Amino acid sequence: MALKTQAAMEELGRLFAAARPEAVVIATPHNVHIAGAVGVIVAGRLAGRLPGAPASVALDMPVDADLAWRLLAALGAARVPSVGVSFGSNDPATAVAPMDWGVLIPLWFMGGRQKPPLPVVVVTPARDIPVDAHVRAGGAIARAASTSGRRVAFIASADHGHAHRADGPYGYHPDATRYDRLVCKLVRANQLEVLCDIPPDLVERAKADSWWQLLILHGATGAGWRGRLLSYEVPTYFGMLTAAYTLEPPPHPGRVPRPDLPAGRGGQASRGTPPPPRTRTRRRTRAG
Repeated sequence: MALKTQAAMEELGRLFAAARPEAVVIATPHNVHIAGAVGVIVAGRLAGRLPGAPASVALDMPVDADLAWRLLAALGAARVPSVGVSFGSNDPATAVAPMDWGVLIPLWFMGGRQKPPLPVVVVTPARDIPVDAHVRAGGAIARAASTSGRRVAFIASADHGHAHRADGPYGYHPDATRYDRLVCKLVRANQLEVLCDIPPDLVERAKADSWWQLLILHGATGAGWRGRLLSYEVPTYFGMLTAAYTLEPPPHPGRVPRPDLPAGRGGQASRGTPPPPRTRTRRRTRAG
């Protein structure tokens, strides 16, 4: 299953190793959910295993405390509501926070199994804060990385539409395909800024888990960053896309025409419009 995605994740692992990062920041949709605030894990370590997989599919990684606190300061300076999150021990240095599958799967290919494993910072988006706050959060990640004096990689961990099949847990809706095709087009065209104009209603009907992390990715990548789509497939009820972003000059100064955006309820959403709250009861089981 998901052979294209597996091959693309292995390619991402090779590109990641070639970039020689000294720390990694990862945004995940499947960790703690904090009302009205972006979360930054400040526990001393993260550990977890993949449910349903062999016991050997497990990671235990140190948290980059210096980078985590730099990021919290940068988020505050960018006026992004944010909180530090720990778990268990009252001393963050000795605390071990649970590692969700949205963190474990990407880090299995990128930094989690090297000896020693890379230090990591986990960021959790907040779906009830404005769109532009997520973009500013990405900029804060870039600034925190810059002031750290180290090479820092960023991973936007995400699944896309979850309504591709009628027999899936969220049923079928054609907007899952519409949303996924639009995201693929924006990645290919290097136009992540158009993400800000996607109607929240479309995201909700598609049952996507990727919009917020992609907005952070947009904020973290400015002029000179170029994306390359490695794979896209729908191996089950949700879509999976892999892409690599590298810093290089754009091929020409001209802009690619913006793709048409589908209209949501009342037309297209404006920048800064938060998505409506969700009412789901079943959690998702995979990340790619």
